[in-house]
This record gives sequence, structure tokens and C-alpha cells, in this order.
Amino acid sequence: MLANRIKMQYCALFFSLLGCVLSCVTTFVPLWKNLNLDLNELEIWTMGLWQVCVVQDEGGMECKDYDSFLALPSELRISRVLMFLANGLGALGLLVTVFGLDCLKIGAGKEKLKKRLLFSGGVLSWLSGLTTLVPVSWVAYSTVEEFWDETIPEIVPRWEFGEAMFMGWFGGFFLLFGGSLLFCAACCTDTQQSFPMHYVPPELQDQCLRYEPRYPDLKI
Repeated sequence: MLANRIKMQYCALFFSLLGCVLSCVTTFVPLWKNLNLDLNELEIWTMGLWQVCVVQDEGGMECKDYDSFLALPSELRISRVLMFLANGLGALGLLVTVFGLDCLKIGAGKEKLKKRLLFSGGVLSWLSGLTTLVPVSWVAYSTVEEFWDETIPEIVPRWEFGEAMFMGWFGGFFLLFGGSLLFCAACCTDTQQSFPMHYVPPELQDQCLRYEPRYPDLKI
């Protein structure tokens, strides 16, 4: 049982770390949205939380930062804050989880403390996963809503999903899965009970107390 719990902890740490890395990459890459221009197929416009880029067919790439934070749409402003929060919670969750691993000698013998650390790491991973999925899904919803907006003429190009949005979804689900494994590892206990030497079960102890020798005057 102990070996299975350690394997579960390793798997939880792996998925949480992978989700945290994907979440951090999603925050900074300008690949949240793609725009293909029919008039100029040699250029592809990409948008992120921080800048807009133009990718040319020859391999060149030019990026420009947003002029003002307040001039951004509400979903991009809030997505910045939530993604930073998700990265911080994910990093803190990894740190707490590492100290709760059974293979770490720090805190050895304090099983209750280890379980609390694993449970706290699971909570932080779950919060990080949720705060990653919310902004990505929000931007995806607004992209779909604008894509099918009938008030916009058909000639106007439409933004579509970029690679970063899929990375954000995968990262969020990995964080949720890693947090769930940490919950299981924290609730998992050893079924093997170590009894001290000369241990007598309670029912036999009662029989021993009630036992009366057959020859009480006999001395050896």
C-alpha cells in the first residue's frame, strides 16, 4: 500500500508540474488567437495577452505590445490577472507538494503533517487549474461569439482559436488531475498495522484477567 501511495504522489507531482508549465507558457505566448487574411495569404496575425504579432510566410515575425492596459477588452484584462494568479498558485502548490512527499526525509515520522501538505498541495493545484480554465474558456467563448456575429460583414476577417488556448485547456485539466491524485494520496493510509511485541488482542486480555489457576497453592 505504501508503494502505491508513493507512485501516486509521483504521478500527481508530474501532472501538476506539466500543467503548471503549460499554464506559464500559455500566459506569455502570443498565440491565443489567429487571423488569416484572404487578401494576403502570406501573413498570419496572432494575438496574445501582451502583444499582437504578424507572421510572414518567409519566416519573419514582428510583434507589437499593447499601448494601454485599460484599452484592452475586459476578457483580456481579467485573463492577465487570472493567469498570473494561476501561475502563482501552481508554483506554490508544487512547493507544498514536494515537502509532503513520503520519499523526502524532511518531516519523516510526521504522517499527519505529510498528509496535510499533500492535501494543501491538491487544493492549490485545483485552484490553479480552475483559474487557468476560466480565462481560456472566456476568451474562447468571446471568439466564437464574434466569429458568428451576424452584424459583422462577411468580408471582415474573423479571429479563430490559437495554439495557446489548447495548451491552456490541457494545462488546466492536468492541474485538476494532479490535484485529484494528491487528494487520493493524502487520504490513502497503510492497511498494515504494526503491533508491538507480545501484543494481546482485547478479547484475549479479558479472558486472561478472568482466568483462575486450577492449583493456586502449587509453587514451582
